[in-house]
Amino acid sequence: AGRAAWRHFGWYMCSLSLFHYSEYLVTAINNPRSLSLDSFLLNHSFEYNLAALSSWVEFTLEKLLFPELKQITWLSTVGLLMVIFGDCLRKAAMLTAGSNFNHIVQNEKSDTHTLVTTGVYGWFRHPSYVGWFYWSIGTQVLLCNPICVVGYALASWRFFRERIEEEEITLIHFFGEEYLEYKRKVPSGLPFIRGVKVEL
Repeated sequence: AGRAAWRHFGWYMCSLSLFHYSEYLVTAINNPRSLSLDSFLLNHSFEYNLAALSSWVEFTLEKLLFPELKQITWLSTVGLLMVIFGDCLRKAAMLTAGSNFNHIVQNEKSDTHTLVTTGVYGWFRHPSYVGWFYWSIGTQVLLCNPICVVGYALASWRFFRERIEEEEITLIHFFGEEYLEYKRKVPSGLPFIRGVKVEL
């Protein structure tokens, strides 16, 4: 209820908390056998923690040096909408995939592993990554962090480009022509990321 900058930081902290809690909750619903403290994704990677810390440092320094930069309510609202869209898309992807969803790329196909192509998977091949991509950038738009907006966009794009290529090699191995046909029809969902190139 205070000044806009701290209100926007509150929106950010609520969004961050909800994201990590719901990762655990949806995993508990969908795939309880893989549930662990790691399901919160709080220890996702050193780079992820460094990115979060960088955004807090940028917000604090810019609030001290350029306080008017942190008072742009319409921009923070756009960021909040990106965060809500991204998180909802990611959770929809997790729920649609059911027990097929795992936070770790699987190297071995289980007996129950099926190729999911319906729901949000009919829009994008990798809706959970699309959701996370826009959620992460949205957090920085929400905070009016210009440096981190660019940094998060570039780092997230690079991470998902590599992750999608790695994952699609596995999916082609698991599902063969069925996945290749799906890949031809449905885009990855992320800008300028086409996935693994298949030599014919």
